[in-house]
Amino acid sequence: MTPEFSHIVKLSELGADNKKRSVTADNNERKALAKRFGLPAIQMLSATYALAVDGNKIHLTGVINAELEQYCSISAEPIPVLIEEQFAVIFLPKTEIPESDEEIELAAEDCDIVEYEGNKIDIGEAIAQTLYLSLDPFPRGPSADVVAEKQGLKSEEEAGPFGALAALKDKMG
Repeated sequence: MTPEFSHIVKLSELGADNKKRSVTADNNERKALAKRFGLPAIQMLSATYALAVDGNKIHLTGVINAELEQYCSISAEPIPVLIEEQFAVIFLPKTEIPESDEEIELAAEDCDIVEYEGNKIDIGEAIAQTLYLSLDPFPRGPSADVVAEKQGLKSEEEAGPFGALAALKDKMG
């Protein structure tokens, strides 16, 4: 299956220069990514990046810029979101990533590793995954508090541990 925002770079095209490059998602790519990520819309997605080769490791660094909409986690209304996210990804050959069913702990520098096979890497898919990870998991729109109150939902203060203690104190007098 080809990813929606696939931008392949052949390893043979990588040299010693670390020049800045850019990539921008077209309308069809943005629509497909919005569907994949469950977003109302992605109006703009672009990234400026640089590639550096270090043996079998390929370092991808840069900045993602996006204009999109997310659904408010309380009211479900679309809310506008601007993203400007710096990223650093390391591509490693699949053969250098150990396969194991054991539970392992990852250090921070291990979390943005993408495997590759053969003689190419997919910059677009790495950028798409980075965009997804930069989304707010619980976005709140301007009417979230009003909707929450109407539905009888507790605020974060009321639902947290101190809110429970305050409620217990009120019950005890």
